[in-house]
Parts: sequence; C-alpha cells; structure tokens
Amino acid sequence: MNTRKLAIACILCLCLCMVVMPAIAQENDTAANVTVTATPVIEQITAETATPAPTEAKFRTGPTVTLRPVNDVINKSQDGLVELYMYNPTVNDVTLTTDMQISVPSGIHVYGTGFGSGSAAGTVAGTFTVPPGATRTININIKSEKTGTFTVHFTGLYWPGDDKDAFQQISLTHPLTVKEPSPNPTDPKPTAKGGMKELPYTYIIVGCLAVITIVFIAMMLRKPPKTEVVIEEE
Repeated sequence: MNTRKLAIACILCLCLCMVVMPAIAQENDTAANVTVTATPVIEQITAETATPAPTEAKFRTGPTVTLRPVNDVINKSQDGLVELYMYNPTVNDVTLTTDMQISVPSGIHVYGTGFGSGSAAGTVAGTFTVPPGATRTININIKSEKTGTFTVHFTGLYWPGDDKDAFQQISLTHPLTVKEPSPNPTDPKPTAKGGMKELPYTYIIVGCLAVITIVFIAMMLRKPPKTEVVIEEE
C-alpha cells in the first residue's frame, strides 16, 4: 500500500515538474529577448541668420549733369562763360560724383571754382560731389590773350557713389569768338562788366581842382551885397 502511494506521489511530482519547468524556461527566454530601446537624442539645430548683401550703389533716377554755354564772345569788358550744372534728385541714396576736364588752345585761359590748372598740357580738371537732393553750379570763365575764333573741348564722367564702373559720359565742343583780348588774362577773377579803367593821376588832380573852383564861385555868388550908409553933416 505504501509503495503504491509512493509511486502515485512520484508520478504527481513528475507531472508537476513537466508543467512548471517549461513555464520557467519560457520566462527566462522572454527575459533574454528583451530589447532595450535607446531614447533618441534630439539635436537642436540653430538656423543661422544670413548677412544681407551690401546694397549696390546706383541711382534710382538719373541725375542731371549739363554744360550750358552762357557767353561765347570775349572782349575787354566780358569773359567767355560756360556753366556746369549738376542736380542729384532726392530719391537717390548715393552721392553724385562728377569728374570734368577742359582742353584749351594756346593763349586761352580757363578759370572756375574747383578746377586745377595744367597749363603745360593746356588742360584744367576738377572733381565735384553732389549729395542727394542738392544742386551745384560751377561758373567756368574763359579769357584770351589774342583775337580770333577758338574751340574749347569739355569732357567728363559722372557715377554713383564709389561705383566707378557705372560711369556715364558727358561732352561739349564750343567755339569762342575773341573780339578783343582780355584786360588781364592771367587773373582768375572774372572781368568786371563795363570795362572800368583806372584814371591817370593828372585827371584826378584836375577834377579835384575843378570841384573846388565851382564850390568857391558858388559861395561868392551867394554872399549878400554890402549896404553903404551915408551920413549927412548939418
């Protein structure tokens, strides 16, 4: 009887082992097959702000640069005159730069504010700047040492700001008639209109004496006559 119970107990234990052991093995396999998922690292990408490209120097609207002949006859009382007129509209954001050169024949002298003389080469040149919304006028006076007809050549360039590659050209060829040589061709000051001449000292002295004589005669004529008093004796 005891042997029979012992055999039944062994069979039960064997069955229990057959049920429990696969479950334990399955748990071990599940633990072994666990996949560790790494937490992704999020990289912060900072967008770089692009540096704006420098604005190209240019005119929104074209400036005005003209050469206008005012007087082409030279005599003792007047010079030849040409005006260089420059206007830079307000809508432009850049400065107008003008480079002007004047070629003259022998015996002709050119003077103007801002022009430097180059007498050996027979040329004068000048560079001028005009800010936005401003105008500038340069008077170019021309004097001559001799009579005749002569031609003066004006050539120039103008451009926006420092962008010399965007230059524009301007030119003028103008004839001059010299009826009388200028009183002082080497004087940079414009010749006074009317031809004021210096009077000799003799004329000045004679004029002063004449004025004094006229004043003296006028005073004598205005002097009242003398009244004579006659006393009769008894």
